[in-house]
Amino acid sequence: MLASCGGEEKATGENAEGTDTTEMTGMYKAGDEITPDGAMDNQQLLEAMLGKDSMEVKLTAKINSVCQVKGCWMRLDMGEKAQELMVRFKDYAFFVPKDVSGKNATVQGWIKVDTLSVEEQKHYAEDEGLAREEIEKITEPRVELTFEASGVLIK
Repeated sequence: MLASCGGEEKATGENAEGTDTTEMTGMYKAGDEITPDGAMDNQQLLEAMLGKDSMEVKLTAKINSVCQVKGCWMRLDMGEKAQELMVRFKDYAFFVPKDVSGKNATVQGWIKVDTLSVEEQKHYAEDEGLAREEIEKITEPRVELTFEASGVLIK
């Protein structure tokens, strides 16, 4: 069952466990306290995942898109040859601002190979605001890397 993104929206920077410090520091933090120190980039992560189905990791990558309903997920750029990385937040405990596409995020947590059902893909496409025609083109489950973040830092 999918966690609903509906319900009462919160303004950018006013979500559960999130600290919007962008005016003072240019950073947004949510979840567990993390720093960018020791984070892998997308290519290092893809190499480290070879032959594995999951691992705990810290990653820094560019944010390509964010859930426009509530900021309850984001997709990170994994380079030209790879798909984007779907990032959800542990226990649905925090969200990110909806206007952070194009910024860099450092996330800490678990990455795994996952199969997204047609229902899940359509749900995320609706959250992203895709046109109905694009959503209806989703007809097959998709295997991809997914990430459950326990902490996020955006700058």
